[in-house]
Amino acid sequence: MHRVGSAGNTSNSVRSRKEKKFTYVLNDSDDTKHCAGINCLAVLKSSGPGGPDYLFTGSRDGTLKRWALGEDVASCSATFESHVDWVNDAVLTGGNTLVSCSSDTTVKIWNCLSDGTCTRTLRQHSDYVTCLAAAENNSNIVASGGLGGEVFIWDLEAAHAPVSKSNDAAEDDGAASVNGLGSSLTNTSMRPIGSSNNISLHATQSQGYTPISAKGHKESVYALATNNQGTILVSGGTEKVVRVWDPRTGSKNMKLRGHTDNIRTLLLDSSGRFCLSGSSDSMIRLWDLGQQRCVHSYAVHTDSVWALASTPTYSHVYSGGRDSSLYLTDLDTRESVLLCTKEHPISRLALHDDSIWVATTDSSVDRWPSEAHNPLKVFQRGGSFLAGNLSFSRARVSLEGSAPVPVYREPSFSIPGTPALVQHEILNNRRHVLTKDTTGSVKLWEITKGMVIENYGKVSFEKKKEELFEMVRIPAWYTIDTRLGCLSVHLETPQCFSAEMYSTDLNISGKPEDDKVNLARETLKGLLSHWLIKRRQRFGSQASANGEIPSGKDMSTRTLALSRIEGDSTAENDHVVYPPFEFSAASPPSIVTEGSQGGPWRKKITDLDGTEDEKDFPWWVLDCVMHNRLPPRENTKCSFYLHPCEGSMAQILTQGKLSAPRILRIHKVVNYVIEKMVLDKPVDSMNADGAFAPGMPGSQISHPAVVGDGSFWSGLKPRQKLKPCIEILCNNQVLPPDMSLATVRAYIWKKPEDLILNYRVVLGR
Repeated sequence: MHRVGSAGNTSNSVRSRKEKKFTYVLNDSDDTKHCAGINCLAVLKSSGPGGPDYLFTGSRDGTLKRWALGEDVASCSATFESHVDWVNDAVLTGGNTLVSCSSDTTVKIWNCLSDGTCTRTLRQHSDYVTCLAAAENNSNIVASGGLGGEVFIWDLEAAHAPVSKSNDAAEDDGAASVNGLGSSLTNTSMRPIGSSNNISLHATQSQGYTPISAKGHKESVYALATNNQGTILVSGGTEKVVRVWDPRTGSKNMKLRGHTDNIRTLLLDSSGRFCLSGSSDSMIRLWDLGQQRCVHSYAVHTDSVWALASTPTYSHVYSGGRDSSLYLTDLDTRESVLLCTKEHPISRLALHDDSIWVATTDSSVDRWPSEAHNPLKVFQRGGSFLAGNLSFSRARVSLEGSAPVPVYREPSFSIPGTPALVQHEILNNRRHVLTKDTTGSVKLWEITKGMVIENYGKVSFEKKKEELFEMVRIPAWYTIDTRLGCLSVHLETPQCFSAEMYSTDLNISGKPEDDKVNLARETLKGLLSHWLIKRRQRFGSQASANGEIPSGKDMSTRTLALSRIEGDSTAENDHVVYPPFEFSAASPPSIVTEGSQGGPWRKKITDLDGTEDEKDFPWWVLDCVMHNRLPPRENTKCSFYLHPCEGSMAQILTQGKLSAPRILRIHKVVNYVIEKMVLDKPVDSMNADGAFAPGMPGSQISHPAVVGDGSFWSGLKPRQKLKPCIEILCNNQVLPPDMSLATVRAYIWKKPEDLILNYRVVLGR
């Protein structure tokens, strides 16, 4: 599990003072399919006659889904969206409670039969949470383990938190004072079921709200399992040992050695007497906890064992892993048979009557025959072999040189996913992104609308990238990753506000063509238009008209002082969403962000209800969307000199340095030169530093004046009305009229010094 920085990693390490990030997640397919590998499965049997069975899937795309199962049909009846990173495990407990854990360091609790609402979030872990275990006959007990080496045992029935959060119904901010996510601890959702094991550095200690901590792991925990009664807990990870705990107290019972590599999966029998373990050493081991020793080892796989499931009587084990093969092994006779082979490594197994659901690193889930109630039927079909007891590389002779033949060629049923994105390239115009998915399909996205605008099919990604190259320079105003199998677009202040375009280049009708459009501001307005409508309905026009953000309490966590804000004098104080920034309501993106309290959260933009405020959103997002105010930005100007070409008879128009917006087009420079030549203004109409004086009759200033190095006055006559013909050159290269100063500097000038432009009169045109 590689570590990638994400909006959701709320590690207990000291956080930097960077402002909170705002991310939006795009998916061009329908929302009823996963778009990344499946990490976990759970089956819920129908509680009454005629009701459907349900399958729950958790994915690397950050969501869980509930599938209503029919004879040969599975329909997605709910998406559970709140995690901001990979969902690593999920368990069902108590009939209607779903518990999930994620690389975002949280454990979340859901009503599994709801429409996908998270009822509480537990933030006790300091690193990725990798695994969960639930006691079948004790619905109160759930254990969680993660890369921080922590194992926590939770009593779910003890949670009495009031509903008070807009993104999740309740939060346990146990680590809030440590990780800097806020200091409000009133929403804590857990009380301890034992007080003998306290967790250091947790602010909830004083209130007594801590789960039991099973202390002993010095390294990452990858696997947990418990018996039906919840009286025994086993754990394993990178230390290569199986640890056995009493979950009621968190005390260590024993440590079992035998594996030579990471332990990736564990399975206890119902009584807690026997334990199966699967490891990266390719071995499956059967442990007798009463005797505290390994009684059998099974060499059936050629690579890491990642998933185990047993028949109801614990007589046979199904196993899958990195070798993409699913085996059934008789624990008594050691006879093993290859059930099927997959294209991708097998990550999780779940038995369902006489079938078995198989999840892989692909986004689809398959159902295969299992004969769990009568596994002998499978062995009667032939093809079995005797499992060795040495690691497979040394026991290959046990197969007598022949590879086993799979019993089944095709699954009995499949729930398809959509291909995950594996490659992306941000194009130079900074509005388009080229992507390639696992099937090799190449698509072009428009980031400011969140949609695919071209599907090129299976073509060369590199050739298409070259084909789409444009000589244009726009500042990098966002970053992108495809960690969730889809595009995640990250905005951070103040960098995100550095990119501007003219309205004419965006084809925005009804706006003057020289109006500057800030791409991040308009994108944020498009993303939060639904939220703003809901907020107005809830709070009236005051929600956006004045400087207050009605939230039930003052914005004490941050004062929006005007001294920190740069007002944009060209911005109208409106909330119109222009067409290039309209996001689809049919397949809306999700946003991932955090405010002053509660930690990161994720929600569809159409699910925002207007109650979210500074506790949920970064202050700079609210200030931009509600008040059209942008934070101070880096210099958006470009300084340059304008001289006649060498040998040209053209008059010298200016001696000093000029300054203009980076997005200014060369045809504006042409206009400037012609205007100076035609009007032949005396020298006293110039400022001392050579900036064109903004007080000439008949002129209109379309850009705000700049204090300092002189403003380049660009509100001149349209070029189509001009009579003389002027060419602008840089490095002896004639510049196209539509090229911007930033593009000239990046692709033609290519030097750190101030840009030098030359002009000449072209005769005979």
